[in-house]
Amino acid sequence: MLATTHDLPVNPQYTKSLKPVVAVLGSRSRVAGLAAHLPSGWTLRPAAALDDIRPDEIVLLSGATERDVRAARSVLPRRTAVVALVDGQAPAEVVAGVLTEGADVCVRGGTQAVLAGHLVACRRRQLADRWSTLRNVVG
Repeated sequence: MLATTHDLPVNPQYTKSLKPVVAVLGSRSRVAGLAAHLPSGWTLRPAAALDDIRPDEIVLLSGATERDVRAARSVLPRRTAVVALVDGQAPAEVVAGVLTEGADVCVRGGTQAVLAGHLVACRRRQLADRWSTLRNVVG
């Protein structure tokens, strides 16, 4: 009988990426109800600083400024998804600024469900990018 990919053991090194983690930097009160809107298996955790971010985590900068995004992009791997949560009344210049500095997405205030939707979309893009890279290497 031939072995299939279903018969192979799962490498524990990669199992963390199967359960997405959102690391929150900044104001935690803005994301107090977010965990209830994330899909099953997702984890929301406070991060003490940028050096506390782990590989494959999605970084949520709560109360983000251009400086915050610039600092995150200067130390985090390029593949790290950075989500900027700004005030609901933030002017367009703030939104444009955080996006220009490298945020993958900017969310203006809004509801926790909308923010959760953006986080899920970031995760899907991360996974799609990995498959695309793998296909380019193999093919």
